[in-house]
Amino acid sequence: MPATPLPTDAQPQFWRDAALPFIEVRAIADGRKVRYGRHAHSTFSIGAVTGGESTYVNGSTLRHIGAGAVVVVNPDVVHACNPSDTAPWAYRMFYIDADWLAQLQHEPCFSADGGFRAFEQTLSVRPDLFAGLNRLYDVLTDASEDVLRKESAIVAYFSALQQALNPAPIARRGPNHRLARAAGFIDDNYTRTLRLEEICVAADLSPSYLIRAFRQHYGMTPHAYIVNRRIEFSRAQLRRGHAIADVAAEAGFADQAHLQRAFRQFVAATPGQYRGNA
Repeated sequence: MPATPLPTDAQPQFWRDAALPFIEVRAIADGRKVRYGRHAHSTFSIGAVTGGESTYVNGSTLRHIGAGAVVVVNPDVVHACNPSDTAPWAYRMFYIDADWLAQLQHEPCFSADGGFRAFEQTLSVRPDLFAGLNRLYDVLTDASEDVLRKESAIVAYFSALQQALNPAPIARRGPNHRLARAAGFIDDNYTRTLRLEEICVAADLSPSYLIRAFRQHYGMTPHAYIVNRRIEFSRAQLRRGHAIADVAAEAGFADQAHLQRAFRQFVAATPGQYRGNA
């Protein structure tokens, strides 16, 4: 089938389907003005760079990439990808529910281990993975295709990805229980105003150790983690069609302008652009 043309302007385009709630797609044709702050999300992400060049940060990895690259971002890993020159930068990014992908990983011929298996390889230039991801985009954004065809294409691509990149076994290292308590406390309370002292008391850690160790373990400061969680919550509410002002209040932002600024930094789009395709 002929390729679906990329959007013709610098506005990000979002695709989602209520019948396929485990996947979302973002595309942009000219991302020269796109600027992501370092962020993380609970979904697994994979993207195809279709034009231009960019700086790709994924955990401790820093690479310069161009058209033909496929980037792989495991859940909750801090990352960012920004244009590195004045050439038009284009990409298609897919966000996959980690639990859905974990179920696929546990099917026969993949793994019998429980839980999501992270991918060790976070960058590929394999032509088959690049072409396949673009074909998947064409199928998903084609209004004439039915849900069964789309879901089949999703399963086929991510099954092939499993075989191509072979995720690593699940890590068996022991967790840092106090840092986990700090993160859990934030997860339970991020929609209200939090003070550093509260988090320290919940985790039984000193402020200096918490800030240093939290950033080392999670890739961001406790404050950035709070904002990141608020943005994740906001995205979910916007997908449901909630009003932007209501979402700002529900997520714990001071006002709608505060949500707008944070959303641009973490999503590289305005809440209105994101919600508009809901």
